[in-house]
Amino acid sequence: MANLPKGSKKLLNAWAFYDWANSVYSLVIASAVFPIFYGALTLVKDDEGNILDDTVTFLGFDFNNDTLISLVTASAFLVVSFLSPLLSGIADYVGNKKVFMKFFCYLGALSCIGLYWFDLDYLWVGLLCYFLALIGFWASLVFYNSYLPDIAFPEQQDKISAKGYSMGYIGSVLLLIICLAMILMYDTFGFEDEGLPTRLSFVLTGVWWIGFSQYTYYYLPKGNKKAKFRKDVLFNGYRELKMIWGKMKQNVSLRRYLGAFFVYSMAVQTIMLVATYFGIEELDWGTTDSTTGLIVSILLIQLVAILGAYLTSRSSGKYGNIKTLIVLNIIWICICVYAYTITTPTQFYVTAAFVGLVMGGIQSLSRSTYSKFIPEGEPDTASYFSFYDVAEKIGIVIGMSSYGYVAQVTGSIRYAVLFFITFFAIGLILLFRVPRNK
Repeated sequence: MANLPKGSKKLLNAWAFYDWANSVYSLVIASAVFPIFYGALTLVKDDEGNILDDTVTFLGFDFNNDTLISLVTASAFLVVSFLSPLLSGIADYVGNKKVFMKFFCYLGALSCIGLYWFDLDYLWVGLLCYFLALIGFWASLVFYNSYLPDIAFPEQQDKISAKGYSMGYIGSVLLLIICLAMILMYDTFGFEDEGLPTRLSFVLTGVWWIGFSQYTYYYLPKGNKKAKFRKDVLFNGYRELKMIWGKMKQNVSLRRYLGAFFVYSMAVQTIMLVATYFGIEELDWGTTDSTTGLIVSILLIQLVAILGAYLTSRSSGKYGNIKTLIVLNIIWICICVYAYTITTPTQFYVTAAFVGLVMGGIQSLSRSTYSKFIPEGEPDTASYFSFYDVAEKIGIVIGMSSYGYVAQVTGSIRYAVLFFITFFAIGLILLFRVPRNK
């Protein structure tokens, strides 16, 4: 393990490189290959591609296939929201954030590999792997994000946060292209079963995640050593949260910003998770291959997101973080209004391009803005970031539950877009209440 000073270029790059390692989960598992694989497995269609049945039986109950996956997703995020303060508080107290980050990284990556055996006959096994992969990914990010104020000075945080997201987009797109080539040209690669390359994509995701994360682990510090682990430390995370909530009461900017982030992030994260399912069920693909079309649209989102993260970083430097976030939320509202009306692949591609432009920007800027509101020199950064992560995860639970409820009641997920418009509008109002003094 290298011992590099705070602000070191090599240390900052090593931190950002974890986005390259873990973002393949977000793209291959959460957004692209797995949703299409799940849809193909759970939807019954006629020869013309019309959906005849979208019912899935699980644990003796019949679910709409969208409702089932959204409930499993919401349950996993609920677990993460409870684990986050517990684990981050322990990590802050004992000073071993990297150990926790590694554990959840390996849990998530190995669970991705386990999706190779996803099958309707043993649905609970596949959903358990999906459940644990999600927990591993998001729980590891609790500790990854909390390193930002430890390794970067305030003036470096916007730029390195945006660089991390950009590296994540590039790395994940690279792996997705490899997976797409295997899936669409399976016979060229010597595969007799066209379903095998899809399953191998899940294995490649796990191997990529574990392999490239080693560079980050080599350079990241272990943490700020405080004390040896004792039995009473087990619930220290919640005591730390209580203490930090007391500090937040004195920090009006941080408290108000966290409230705004909670609401608009609810919509952003849910849209990222359900976009592919929307494309599968709500669009008329006609003669166009829906699998190719959906993956192309997701690639488009990732590539445009690199530009979006860069432009947002420049904008925040010139106009300020809060003003930039306000503009991003307004653009998101416009995108949702348009998305509610789309029915064709071309309209979906246009929507995807604009989503990519604001997705990378709002994610990277939200993270660095929160980091800037944390008092300089604060040792309990993981506990501060647990508030950020809990807000994000509880928001996703609400968002995914709303989405699943709409799908179950109406039989169409298009109406869920109306919820997203409401969330962005409320978030916009709350952002105006955040003090903008430096």
